[in-house]
Amino acid sequence: MSNENAGLNEFKTINKYFAPLSETVQGAFNLTDDAAIIDPPAGQSLVVTTDALVAGVHFLPDDPAEDVAAKLLRVSLSDLASMGAVPAHYTLSIAVPPKQNSSWFKAFSAGLAENQHDFKITLIGGDTVATSGPLTLSLTALGYIEKTKGLRRNGAQAGDSIWVSGTIGDGALGLLAAENKLASLDRANCEYLIQRYRRPNPRTKLGPNLIDIAHAVIDISDGLVADLSHICEISEVGADIQIADIPLSPAAVEGLEKNPVLLDLILGGGDDYELLFTTDPNFAGIFEEVADKSEVALTKIGEITLAKTIRLFDQKGHEYMPHQKGFTHF
Repeated sequence: MSNENAGLNEFKTINKYFAPLSETVQGAFNLTDDAAIIDPPAGQSLVVTTDALVAGVHFLPDDPAEDVAAKLLRVSLSDLASMGAVPAHYTLSIAVPPKQNSSWFKAFSAGLAENQHDFKITLIGGDTVATSGPLTLSLTALGYIEKTKGLRRNGAQAGDSIWVSGTIGDGALGLLAAENKLASLDRANCEYLIQRYRRPNPRTKLGPNLIDIAHAVIDISDGLVADLSHICEISEVGADIQIADIPLSPAAVEGLEKNPVLLDLILGGGDDYELLFTTDPNFAGIFEEVADKSEVALTKIGEITLAKTIRLFDQKGHEYMPHQKGFTHF
């Protein structure tokens, strides 16, 4: 790692804020070498994923540094979960504007330390540079999975049941709440939504529990409809979704009751980081046990069809056409 930001000493910054995050991994060498050396466990495949977050795009520029660290780590953990992998290590690259001083680094590294402990993952390397642009963060997470056991998006079959974990729409609504655009909501509900936006809950226990059960899995980052469409496209199938069955938090229910147009945001706003998966309908009876083991609620919301299109139905059985299909950068 190197640091080019004015006013921050390169090696002191690394030694003080980042090296302690790598101490439990011998092959990380306390971040004193150019790379780490890691031995994968016998019989395991390495799973690798990379995510980038940019201030003003993925989080608000004035979000607390601890929350930025939490989100950065958790969104990559969600990718590992969608593959069924168990988290192990990560590398971190950050491009830092001048306003990110030593106080920011202290809070940011504390946020990483907290989440490392919670999710049993360890820093093994990275890079820090100065930038005149916005704060930009990139994290590569490494996990392990038994060989040949990885979960994919491409296995959905006609007749499969479609399930989701947790609740949908909280992340997108949380951004509105953080921007003071949901002032009519109960204050406690607003705070709940903001925390869901800043600190999503990667389903790291659920992913491995879906191995040999799920036909296709994806984490919901771009929005329920958009990410379901990724599964359908690569699996060459379609889907029918019952909107009334989509699980919502009490905060989202209040928001929808006060402003029904928020439905499109709930369906397509993204930042949920829940898992969406398809499975043989004959497995329905085991999901109470899977939910208990995974410590998250699981809800059936529809089924996979032969028609290569996604249809959403309201409580009256009428097809609903959302205006917002999902988040995209381009």
